[in-house]
Amino acid sequence: MSEQFAKVGDVELCYETFGDPGDRPLLLIMGLGTQMIAWHEDFCTQLADRGFYVIRYDNRDVGRSTRFDGFPPPKTVELITQRPRRLAYTLRDMADDAAGLLTALGIESAHVVGASMGGMIAQLFAIHHPDRVRSLVSIMSTTGARWVGQPAAAVYPFFMKPLPKGKEPYIERGLKLWNVIGSPGFPRDEAEIRELLANGFDRGLSATGTMRQLGAIADSGNRSRDLARIEAPTLVIHGTKDKMIRVSGGKATARAIPGAELELIEGMGHDMPRGVWPKLLDGIERTAARVAEPVTA
Repeated sequence: MSEQFAKVGDVELCYETFGDPGDRPLLLIMGLGTQMIAWHEDFCTQLADRGFYVIRYDNRDVGRSTRFDGFPPPKTVELITQRPRRLAYTLRDMADDAAGLLTALGIESAHVVGASMGGMIAQLFAIHHPDRVRSLVSIMSTTGARWVGQPAAAVYPFFMKPLPKGKEPYIERGLKLWNVIGSPGFPRDEAEIRELLANGFDRGLSATGTMRQLGAIADSGNRSRDLARIEAPTLVIHGTKDKMIRVSGGKATARAIPGAELELIEGMGHDMPRGVWPKLLDGIERTAARVAEPVTA
């Protein structure tokens, strides 16, 4: 396993793979301002052990993928009113990135798993590139409708203040956010969280990138009608204690996608602690098993 780069249109995406390229391809899409390393290496390895060829990558404007620093981030009032004036890109562009990455890797179609904003991107991928999505798993995400999936008031300050300067202040701020949005029903490994935050800092942060991604989310609108077009076998997973995207967002997503399975995980918040992994792994494998895999020559 090592970081690699793929040219996708006007952007360069940093990605890593796990497992045998001959196995079932599985694309992991991460959320707002979050690097691919949030899909823990052990989690990816366990998926590979279940017969998947796993691909994780940094979305545009995060980690080591192309940044859009030439575009000013949207102002707070633009995000609140959901009317950003000058978008650097849209969520549809980010879904096209995912499709482009598969093309760059010579992969026709894949099982697609997205978390949070990554779930929104995965939904759009399935809507606009239906022939390239074998199955869909949308984790702790929502439809874009304004009346579902809204965050708790305690979450807003973390995204309206600039990131602190320096590694340790950044880590401490991250731990405070985890205390608000993390899973109260599962053990938390603070050392592992610290390591993740430290690695993210070392790989490179972009506070304005997170704001530009927020602008893309704010502009994306309600996907409910379009979600009804998804034909891929779908699983929607959501935590009952999610304060970042309320559980109503997951329920609405499952209602909108024909035949979607909804799995609510008691005590799960807006993260994926190791205690949740068995349910996630089983759900991904179960959903993939609903697909007749293409026969290779």
